[in-house]
Amino acid sequence: FLRINCLDLDSVSSFLTMGVTKETSSPGNGTFPKSGDKLSMHYIGTLASNGQKFDASRDRGRPFSFTIGVGQVIKGWDEGVLQMSVGEKATLHITSDYGYGRAGAGGVIPPNADLVFEVELLGIM
Repeated sequence: FLRINCLDLDSVSSFLTMGVTKETSSPGNGTFPKSGDKLSMHYIGTLASNGQKFDASRDRGRPFSFTIGVGQVIKGWDEGVLQMSVGEKATLHITSDYGYGRAGAGGVIPPNADLVFEVELLGIM
């Protein structure tokens, strides 16, 4: 016996699209980082569900520095930023499994939240 369930196609599509996608708004100079490089970036992080800003480096008045590809940042950044070249401005759309997952973060990112980051790769240090 075969049982057929009705599925919400939007839910299935969202489930199948996991990870990070990048939309470039301004191209960079063609120099790409590699795992282990220390990077300097500006970013604005918002919740995909309602656009609420939860963090921004510019609000603190200084770029964010980190080492790419070694787990210092969420998986969506480790994978998405490696696709950017120096000077590039882009939007990273990150599903919850590549963000903070079931745990959420800091009381400002709820569990299972998809995230959107406006990012600019300022330099490789």
